[in-house]
Amino acid sequence: MSDLEIITFGCRLNAYESEVIREHASAAGLTDAVIVNTCAVTSEAVRQARQAIRRARRSRADAKIVVTGCAAQIDPQQFADMDEVDLVIGNQEKLEAQTFQGLDIGDSQRVAVNDIMSVTETAGHLIEGFGNRARAYVQIQNGCDHRCTFCIIPFGRGPSRSVPVGEVVAQVRRLVENGYAEIVFTGVDITAYGRDLPGAMTLGKLVRSVLKLVPDLPRLRLSSIDSVEVDPDLVTAIAEEERLMPHLHLSLQAGDDLTLKRMKRRHARADSVSFCEAMRRARPDMVFGADIIAGFPTETNEMFGGSLSLIDDCGLTFLHVFPFSPREGTPAARMPQVHGTVIAARARALREKGASALQAHLAGAKGRTIRVLMENDRQGRSADFTPVRFEPPVTEAAADDRALVDAGVLVDALVSGHDGAALLAEAQR
Repeated sequence: MSDLEIITFGCRLNAYESEVIREHASAAGLTDAVIVNTCAVTSEAVRQARQAIRRARRSRADAKIVVTGCAAQIDPQQFADMDEVDLVIGNQEKLEAQTFQGLDIGDSQRVAVNDIMSVTETAGHLIEGFGNRARAYVQIQNGCDHRCTFCIIPFGRGPSRSVPVGEVVAQVRRLVENGYAEIVFTGVDITAYGRDLPGAMTLGKLVRSVLKLVPDLPRLRLSSIDSVEVDPDLVTAIAEEERLMPHLHLSLQAGDDLTLKRMKRRHARADSVSFCEAMRRARPDMVFGADIIAGFPTETNEMFGGSLSLIDDCGLTFLHVFPFSPREGTPAARMPQVHGTVIAARARALREKGASALQAHLAGAKGRTIRVLMENDRQGRSADFTPVRFEPPVTEAAADDRALVDAGVLVDALVSGHDGAALLAEAQR
């Protein structure tokens, strides 16, 4: 076997960067190699990466194994000490074409990891999506200047830095010309966009610029945002720009003020509720997702109750629940810990509450006509990112079942019901 294999852990930004890595490695002629792009958000993520490295060596005895990503950036030595690993490269190095030159002949140092805190700029990298034509991701920002007590990621990503507006516009325009119907802006802290750029640039101004300068872009979507950082231009864009999708995934983390303070978050519970109310007034069809941590250190039953009731108070639909896991090197790891069985029970309660909210959302869509971005001939996503399933598969012509609709096509559909996880719909002619 002499293929280039990339194993990715973690966030959408890591997935995006894996495609950058693939292009650089392929251009450099690197073939018989396995590149592991790690995540450091939890100790479990690091354990899984190490396990994948050992598994890769067993299946690819002669391949060159390269380790990169946040875990490698934060603690390169733990991977350099593994007999299975040939090379460790940092988060900045993995995005540079020259890093991959000569790797196939061993022409490189074993550990190439710089001081990520010294990096002050980031560049856009043009990639062609993630395997189909449905949507493409565009990195607009990297790094984070905040220091939440549970998070190690700033030490893996470095300071916040933004891709210049012109580069973002050029990349979006190129992707639209290549047939992509939806662009997703991604980064570590995208609502911090523009603070390091001249001209008082903000995420909202970037959104409005892209929609104005790329009029053929059907859909623009945002990845996770920090609601307390949302700027007035973004609020205006949400209210006025139909091509900006009515779905926001919020980094809320908790629904109790003391817990939020101990997390070193920058918002209070009331800020989250008022933000969601304001966004629904601006955009009545808005749907929210959110990250919530279960069992943060010192969390009492009463504190947890604030997080549980936040689902109703904010009207959350798509919930990402994270059972707290202490990450070595963070202040939260040194705080009094909640017992593991309690954490598991609270995470289960959050997921059950989230599942009920999703059921209500799905049931409320019956009878509506929606526009769906097809991911293949049987499924896609609505504007608010709800999964939609079609049975039978969608075709270009009702009488020709062979003319199946490709990924990236926008289809009008009538919702007939749901299966508990997705809307069921029939394509409209």
